[in-house]
Amino acid sequence: MVKSDLPKFVYFKGKNRYPYFVRGNVCQRITSEPGTNAFWAEYNGILNGNISGDPARTIKKLIAHYMRSHKWGQLAKNTQKSYMQGFRYFEDKIALVDPASIRRRNVIEMRDALSSTPTTANRRVAILSTLMEHAIDIDWIERNPAKGVGSLQGTKTRHPWPADMVEAFRREAGGMPLLLFEMLIGTGQRIGDVLKMQWGHVEDRGILVRQGKTKAEVWIPFTSRLSDAIAVTPKRGLHIVTQSSGQPVGYNLAWKWIKEIRDVIGAEAWDIHSLRHTAASELAALGLDDQHIMSITGHTSSGMVRLYAGKAAQRARAKKAQEDRQ
Repeated sequence: MVKSDLPKFVYFKGKNRYPYFVRGNVCQRITSEPGTNAFWAEYNGILNGNISGDPARTIKKLIAHYMRSHKWGQLAKNTQKSYMQGFRYFEDKIALVDPASIRRRNVIEMRDALSSTPTTANRRVAILSTLMEHAIDIDWIERNPAKGVGSLQGTKTRHPWPADMVEAFRREAGGMPLLLFEMLIGTGQRIGDVLKMQWGHVEDRGILVRQGKTKAEVWIPFTSRLSDAIAVTPKRGLHIVTQSSGQPVGYNLAWKWIKEIRDVIGAEAWDIHSLRHTAASELAALGLDDQHIMSITGHTSSGMVRLYAGKAAQRARAKKAQEDRQ
């Protein structure tokens, strides 16, 4: 950017050619890259007499306000971790931007700049939309520029584990990795919820689960295979899935356990999260309707059930239809 492209009172100075606001007794460097939203936020702040260049309302301040609200405390721990990654990104890129200055095209530009990682791009848009909804609630803005912005299509689609890979895992694994595998398939719950399951939650040949994401409380009866696995598992601590010391198992260790077996049996294409698809697909293959599947997996909509078990459900319906023709 040459001087003619810079706004009034802004000049490049020094050997590093940093932009400075120079007017009267004021000579202050603008830290953001010229042409960006953050640059204009700093420029307007200084121009209006805010020598710090820090506007009264910024994305950084909005994030802090949101994290002090009751909404933040209602989020599951894993969701908070995901949001924090997004918050760090926004604080790095647009910390000083006034939320009111963000337009829909800015959101789309951000999304498209992350197109090489569609999941991350879509997550950033979703988190920004949440922040903007909070900004509406506290009367900072009147409209959400991120609302309705379309998602990028991911390059990776999760599929249920094939039956032969499920059996191969069972043959290869043992101990806690096998128990974890059976609990993921047998209960159909998210990995975070499975790792939180405790012996005290077991009742009437099933387990009571308070889902971290939905906050829903569901009771899941054990399958006969899972019941057998639970019966031979030593109680080393409060949690069912534990380390040898009796300490709870974290997500990274659980992922490592499953990944090691996947590598051995050639199941690299199916990860720990795909086991939830497997559970939903097995239920759908039995001919159960969406409501029955939702009662086990805890999904809150038929749309999510179709996402997880669509093909298996279609096959079950087709099979039933053909049988009825006999």
